[in-house]
Amino acid sequence: MIAIDARAAARPELGGVERWARELCARLPYTVLAPRPRLVHRAGHAWEQLVLPVQAAGARALLCPANLAPLAARNVVVILHDAAPLRRPDWYSPAYAAWQRRLLPLIARRAARAITVSPFSRAELRELLGVEADVVYGGVDERFFAASPARRERPYVLCVASQTARKNLAALVPAARALAREGVELVVAGGHRPQFAAERGLDGLTLLGRVPDAALPGLYAGAEAFVLPSLYEGFGLPVLEAMAAGTPVVAADTTALPDTCGGAARLVAPEPDALRDALVGLLGDEAGRARLRALGRERARAFTWERTARGVDAIVQEVASRA
Repeated sequence: MIAIDARAAARPELGGVERWARELCARLPYTVLAPRPRLVHRAGHAWEQLVLPVQAAGARALLCPANLAPLAARNVVVILHDAAPLRRPDWYSPAYAAWQRRLLPLIARRAARAITVSPFSRAELRELLGVEADVVYGGVDERFFAASPARRERPYVLCVASQTARKNLAALVPAARALAREGVELVVAGGHRPQFAAERGLDGLTLLGRVPDAALPGLYAGAEAFVLPSLYEGFGLPVLEAMAAGTPVVAADTTALPDTCGGAARLVAPEPDALRDALVGLLGDEAGRARLRALGRERARAFTWERTARGVDAIVQEVASRA
Protein backbone atom coordinates (compact mmCIF):
# COMPACT_ATOMS: atom_id res chain seq x y z
CA MET A 1 0.00 0.00 0.00
CA ILE A 2 1.03 3.58 -0.73
CA ALA A 3 -0.90 6.27 1.16
CA ILE A 4 -1.54 9.98 0.65
CA ASP A 5 -2.23 12.58 3.33
CA ALA A 6 -5.52 14.18 2.21
CA ARG A 7 -5.90 16.75 4.96
CA ALA A 8 -5.36 19.69 2.58
CA ALA A 9 -7.56 18.09 -0.09
CA ALA A 10 -10.49 18.10 2.35
CA ARG A 11 -10.35 21.84 3.07
CA PRO A 12 -13.14 24.02 1.66
CA GLU A 13 -10.60 26.66 0.57
CA LEU A 14 -8.85 26.20 -2.74
CA GLY A 15 -5.38 27.69 -2.83
CA GLY A 16 -2.44 26.19 -4.68
CA VAL A 17 -1.64 23.68 -1.92
CA GLU A 18 -5.25 22.47 -1.79
CA ARG A 19 -5.39 22.23 -5.59
CA TRP A 20 -2.28 20.06 -5.63
CA ALA A 21 -3.66 17.80 -2.92
CA ARG A 22 -7.03 17.36 -4.63
CA GLU A 23 -5.58 16.70 -8.06
CA LEU A 24 -3.09 14.12 -6.76
CA CYS A 25 -5.73 12.38 -4.63
CA ALA A 26 -7.93 12.11 -7.72
CA ARG A 27 -5.21 10.82 -10.04
CA LEU A 28 -2.93 8.59 -7.99
CA PRO A 29 -4.07 5.07 -7.02
CA TYR A 30 -3.02 5.53 -3.41
CA THR A 31 -4.93 4.92 -0.20
CA VAL A 32 -6.44 8.26 0.80
CA LEU A 33 -6.12 9.10 4.50
CA ALA A 34 -8.13 12.13 5.62
CA PRO A 35 -9.24 13.53 8.98
CA ARG A 36 -12.76 14.48 9.99
CA PRO A 37 -13.89 17.83 8.54
CA ARG A 38 -13.28 19.72 11.79
CA LEU A 39 -9.61 18.67 11.68
CA VAL A 40 -8.65 20.00 8.26
CA HIS A 41 -7.32 23.30 9.63
CA ARG A 42 -5.35 24.21 12.76
CA ALA A 43 -6.89 21.47 14.89
CA GLY A 44 -5.64 18.95 12.36
CA HIS A 45 -1.97 19.39 13.26
CA ALA A 46 -2.43 16.89 16.07
CA TRP A 47 -4.18 14.43 13.71
CA GLU A 48 -1.35 14.75 11.21
CA GLN A 49 1.39 14.21 13.78
CA LEU A 50 -0.26 11.57 15.98
CA VAL A 51 -3.06 9.75 14.13
CA LEU A 52 -1.83 9.75 10.54
CA PRO A 53 1.42 7.84 11.34
CA VAL A 54 -0.66 5.05 12.91
CA GLN A 55 -3.03 4.91 9.94
CA ALA A 56 -0.08 4.84 7.53
CA ALA A 57 1.98 2.34 9.52
CA GLY A 58 1.54 -0.43 6.95
CA ALA A 59 2.23 1.78 3.93
CA ARG A 60 5.37 1.31 1.87
CA ALA A 61 5.40 5.09 1.37
CA LEU A 62 3.36 8.10 2.49
CA LEU A 63 2.92 11.09 0.17
CA CYS A 64 2.31 14.38 1.98
CA PRO A 65 1.44 16.97 -0.71
CA ALA A 66 0.89 20.12 1.37
CA ASN A 67 4.13 21.28 3.06
CA LEU A 68 3.63 19.39 6.35
CA ALA A 69 4.20 15.74 7.25
CA PRO A 70 4.16 13.55 10.36
CA LEU A 71 7.58 13.27 11.93
CA ALA A 72 6.92 9.73 13.18
CA ALA A 73 5.97 8.26 9.79
CA ARG A 74 8.43 6.27 7.72
CA ASN A 75 9.19 6.54 4.00
CA VAL A 76 7.63 9.97 3.66
CA VAL A 77 7.70 11.88 0.38
CA VAL A 78 6.81 15.50 1.14
CA ILE A 79 5.93 18.25 -1.33
CA LEU A 80 7.33 21.55 -0.04
CA HIS A 81 5.78 24.26 -2.19
CA ASP A 82 7.95 27.11 -0.94
CA ALA A 83 9.78 28.43 2.10
CA ALA A 84 7.74 31.62 2.59
CA PRO A 85 7.15 31.13 6.36
CA LEU A 86 10.93 31.02 6.84
CA ARG A 87 11.72 33.80 4.39
CA ARG A 88 8.99 36.18 5.60
CA PRO A 89 7.47 35.07 8.92
CA ASP A 90 5.80 38.49 9.24
CA TRP A 91 3.33 37.43 6.54
CA TYR A 92 1.86 34.84 8.92
CA SER A 93 0.30 34.68 12.34
CA PRO A 94 2.97 34.40 15.08
CA ALA A 95 1.75 30.92 16.09
CA TYR A 96 1.80 29.59 12.52
CA ALA A 97 5.24 31.08 11.80
CA ALA A 98 6.64 29.54 14.98
CA TRP A 99 5.13 26.14 14.12
CA GLN A 100 6.60 26.20 10.63
CA ARG A 101 9.99 27.41 11.87
CA ARG A 102 10.17 24.49 14.26
CA LEU A 103 8.64 21.79 12.08
CA LEU A 104 9.91 22.42 8.54
CA PRO A 105 13.60 21.70 9.25
CA LEU A 106 12.66 18.43 10.97
CA ILE A 107 10.36 17.39 8.12
CA ALA A 108 13.03 18.18 5.55
CA ARG A 109 15.67 16.13 7.37
CA ARG A 110 13.48 13.11 8.07
CA ALA A 111 11.68 12.80 4.71
CA ALA A 112 12.88 10.06 2.38
CA ARG A 113 12.48 12.50 -0.54
CA ALA A 114 11.36 16.08 -0.97
CA ILE A 115 9.58 17.46 -4.01
CA THR A 116 9.04 21.10 -4.85
CA VAL A 117 7.22 22.97 -7.59
CA SER A 118 9.73 25.26 -9.32
CA PRO A 119 13.46 25.97 -9.64
CA PHE A 120 12.91 29.08 -7.51
CA SER A 121 11.47 27.03 -4.65
CA ARG A 122 14.23 24.44 -5.00
CA ALA A 123 16.79 27.22 -4.47
CA GLU A 124 14.83 28.55 -1.48
CA LEU A 125 14.68 25.11 0.14
CA ARG A 126 18.37 24.55 -0.47
CA GLU A 127 19.29 27.88 1.13
CA LEU A 128 16.86 27.91 4.06
CA LEU A 129 16.51 24.20 4.88
CA GLY A 130 19.56 22.58 3.34
CA VAL A 131 17.40 20.13 1.38
CA GLU A 132 17.82 19.08 -2.25
CA ALA A 133 14.33 18.72 -3.70
CA ASP A 134 13.16 17.27 -7.01
CA VAL A 135 11.13 19.72 -9.13
CA VAL A 136 7.72 18.63 -10.42
CA TYR A 137 5.56 21.35 -11.97
CA GLY A 138 1.85 21.76 -11.31
CA GLY A 139 -0.83 21.49 -13.95
CA VAL A 140 -4.00 22.90 -15.46
CA ASP A 141 -7.23 20.96 -15.75
CA GLU A 142 -8.83 20.69 -19.21
CA ARG A 143 -11.99 22.44 -18.03
CA PHE A 144 -10.14 25.78 -17.94
CA PHE A 145 -9.48 25.53 -21.69
CA ALA A 146 -13.16 24.86 -22.42
CA ALA A 147 -14.68 27.45 -20.08
CA SER A 148 -17.64 29.62 -21.10
CA PRO A 149 -17.20 33.24 -19.98
CA ALA A 150 -19.03 34.29 -16.83
CA ARG A 151 -21.39 37.24 -17.17
CA ARG A 152 -21.08 40.33 -14.98
CA GLU A 153 -22.72 43.72 -15.24
CA ARG A 154 -19.47 45.47 -16.13
CA PRO A 155 -16.22 44.40 -17.83
CA TYR A 156 -13.66 43.29 -15.28
CA VAL A 157 -10.03 42.49 -14.63
CA LEU A 158 -9.60 39.44 -12.39
CA CYS A 159 -7.20 38.51 -9.62
CA VAL A 160 -7.41 35.12 -7.91
CA ALA A 161 -5.61 35.36 -4.58
CA SER A 162 -6.29 35.18 -0.85
CA GLN A 163 -6.54 38.46 1.04
CA THR A 164 -3.12 38.13 2.64
CA ALA A 165 -0.01 40.29 2.83
CA ARG A 166 2.14 38.20 0.49
CA LYS A 167 -0.43 38.52 -2.31
CA ASN A 168 0.07 42.32 -2.31
CA LEU A 169 -3.53 43.16 -3.24
CA ALA A 170 -3.26 46.71 -1.89
CA ALA A 171 -0.90 47.46 -4.77
CA LEU A 172 -3.88 47.04 -7.11
CA VAL A 173 -5.91 49.90 -5.59
CA PRO A 174 -4.54 52.62 -7.95
CA ALA A 175 -5.20 50.30 -10.90
CA ALA A 176 -8.75 49.72 -9.67
CA ARG A 177 -9.37 53.49 -9.53
CA ALA A 178 -7.95 54.04 -13.00
CA LEU A 179 -9.95 51.17 -14.46
CA ALA A 180 -13.15 52.33 -12.76
CA ARG A 181 -12.92 55.58 -14.71
CA GLU A 182 -13.10 53.40 -17.85
CA GLY A 183 -16.08 51.43 -16.54
CA VAL A 184 -13.99 48.35 -15.66
CA GLU A 185 -14.05 46.57 -12.28
CA LEU A 186 -11.04 45.00 -10.60
CA VAL A 187 -12.41 41.79 -9.10
CA VAL A 188 -10.61 39.61 -6.54
CA ALA A 189 -11.66 36.00 -5.94
CA GLY A 190 -10.32 34.55 -2.70
CA GLY A 191 -11.04 34.72 1.00
CA HIS A 192 -9.10 35.16 4.21
CA ARG A 193 -6.69 32.59 5.61
CA PRO A 194 -6.51 32.28 9.41
CA GLN A 195 -2.81 31.43 9.43
CA PHE A 196 -1.85 34.45 7.30
CA ALA A 197 -1.60 38.12 8.21
CA ALA A 198 -4.61 39.82 6.62
CA GLU A 199 -4.09 42.67 4.18
CA ARG A 200 -5.79 46.01 4.78
CA GLY A 201 -6.55 49.00 2.59
CA LEU A 202 -8.33 47.23 -0.27
CA ASP A 203 -10.86 49.98 -0.99
CA GLY A 204 -11.84 50.07 -4.65
CA LEU A 205 -11.38 46.35 -5.23
CA THR A 206 -14.47 44.19 -5.71
CA LEU A 207 -13.88 41.39 -3.19
CA LEU A 208 -15.87 38.28 -4.08
CA GLY A 209 -14.51 36.19 -1.22
CA ARG A 210 -14.31 32.45 -1.67
CA VAL A 211 -15.61 31.39 -5.10
CA PRO A 212 -16.85 27.81 -5.75
CA ASP A 213 -14.34 25.79 -7.72
CA ALA A 214 -16.90 25.10 -10.44
CA ALA A 215 -17.30 28.84 -11.07
CA LEU A 216 -13.59 29.63 -11.43
CA PRO A 217 -13.04 28.65 -15.10
CA GLY A 218 -15.88 30.87 -16.28
CA LEU A 219 -14.69 33.73 -14.08
CA TYR A 220 -11.25 33.52 -15.69
CA ALA A 221 -12.68 33.26 -19.20
CA GLY A 222 -14.93 36.30 -18.79
CA ALA A 223 -12.16 38.66 -17.66
CA GLU A 224 -10.63 41.30 -19.90
CA ALA A 225 -7.28 40.52 -18.26
CA PHE A 226 -5.86 38.69 -15.26
CA VAL A 227 -3.39 40.14 -12.76
CA LEU A 228 -1.29 38.52 -10.01
CA PRO A 229 0.71 41.11 -8.01
CA SER A 230 2.20 38.67 -5.49
CA LEU A 231 5.43 39.43 -3.69
CA TYR A 232 6.22 35.70 -3.33
CA GLU A 233 4.99 32.66 -5.25
CA GLY A 234 6.40 29.15 -5.19
CA PHE A 235 4.80 28.50 -8.57
CA GLY A 236 1.69 30.60 -9.33
CA LEU A 237 -1.02 28.24 -10.59
CA PRO A 238 -3.57 31.03 -11.23
CA VAL A 239 -1.51 32.53 -14.05
CA LEU A 240 -1.62 29.22 -15.94
CA GLU A 241 -5.34 28.79 -15.28
CA ALA A 242 -5.95 32.28 -16.67
CA MET A 243 -3.82 31.51 -19.73
CA ALA A 244 -5.72 28.28 -20.34
CA ALA A 245 -8.99 30.22 -20.26
CA GLY A 246 -7.70 32.58 -22.95
CA THR A 247 -7.20 35.59 -20.65
CA PRO A 248 -4.13 37.83 -21.08
CA VAL A 249 -1.97 37.96 -17.95
CA VAL A 250 -0.11 40.69 -16.09
CA ALA A 251 2.09 39.26 -13.33
CA ALA A 252 4.71 40.42 -10.87
CA ASP A 253 8.29 39.90 -11.99
CA THR A 254 9.18 38.22 -8.70
CA THR A 255 10.14 34.79 -7.34
CA ALA A 256 8.77 31.89 -9.43
CA LEU A 257 6.37 33.89 -11.61
CA PRO A 258 8.72 34.69 -14.53
CA ASP A 259 9.57 31.00 -14.87
CA THR A 260 5.94 29.92 -14.67
CA CYS A 261 4.77 32.55 -17.16
CA GLY A 262 7.49 31.56 -19.62
CA GLY A 263 7.30 34.69 -21.76
CA ALA A 264 3.52 34.47 -22.16
CA ALA A 265 2.61 37.31 -19.77
CA ARG A 266 3.39 40.98 -19.26
CA LEU A 267 5.75 41.06 -16.25
CA VAL A 268 6.05 44.19 -14.12
CA ALA A 269 7.38 45.23 -10.73
CA PRO A 270 4.81 44.49 -7.99
CA GLU A 271 4.36 48.19 -7.31
CA PRO A 272 1.18 50.28 -7.58
CA ASP A 273 2.21 52.55 -10.46
CA ALA A 274 3.71 49.74 -12.52
CA LEU A 275 0.65 47.52 -12.09
CA ARG A 276 -1.72 50.38 -12.92
CA ASP A 277 0.18 51.37 -16.06
CA ALA A 278 0.48 47.76 -17.24
CA LEU A 279 -3.23 47.02 -16.85
CA VAL A 280 -4.46 50.28 -18.35
CA GLY A 281 -2.00 49.89 -21.21
CA LEU A 282 -2.98 46.28 -21.86
CA LEU A 283 -6.69 47.03 -21.96
CA GLY A 284 -5.99 49.68 -24.59
CA ASP A 285 -3.85 47.36 -26.70
CA GLU A 286 -6.07 44.85 -28.49
CA ALA A 287 -3.20 43.48 -30.57
CA GLY A 288 -1.12 42.95 -27.45
CA ARG A 289 -3.99 41.19 -25.71
CA ALA A 290 -4.54 38.89 -28.70
CA ARG A 291 -0.83 38.04 -28.73
CA LEU A 292 -0.85 37.20 -25.01
CA ARG A 293 -4.00 35.07 -25.41
CA ALA A 294 -2.30 32.95 -28.07
CA LEU A 295 0.98 32.68 -26.18
CA GLY A 296 -0.83 31.92 -22.94
CA ARG A 297 -2.89 29.06 -24.30
CA GLU A 298 0.23 27.53 -25.83
CA ARG A 299 2.11 27.92 -22.55
CA ALA A 300 -0.69 26.41 -20.45
CA ARG A 301 -0.90 23.35 -22.72
CA ALA A 302 2.54 22.31 -21.49
CA PHE A 303 1.22 21.77 -17.96
CA THR A 304 -1.18 18.93 -17.15
CA TRP A 305 -2.09 17.30 -13.86
CA GLU A 306 -1.59 13.91 -15.49
CA ARG A 307 2.04 14.82 -16.13
CA THR A 308 2.34 16.12 -12.57
CA ALA A 309 0.92 12.91 -11.15
CA ARG A 310 3.31 10.78 -13.23
CA GLY A 311 6.29 12.79 -12.02
CA VAL A 312 5.27 12.54 -8.37
CA ASP A 313 4.42 8.85 -8.68
CA ALA A 314 7.83 8.00 -10.13
CA ILE A 315 9.52 9.44 -7.05
CA VAL A 316 7.08 7.83 -4.61
CA GLN A 317 7.45 4.43 -6.29
CA GLU A 318 11.22 4.69 -6.00
CA VAL A 319 10.91 5.25 -2.25
CA ALA A 320 8.33 2.47 -1.91
CA SER A 321 10.56 0.01 -3.76
CA ARG A 322 13.17 0.35 -1.02
CA ALA A 323 10.71 -0.29 1.83
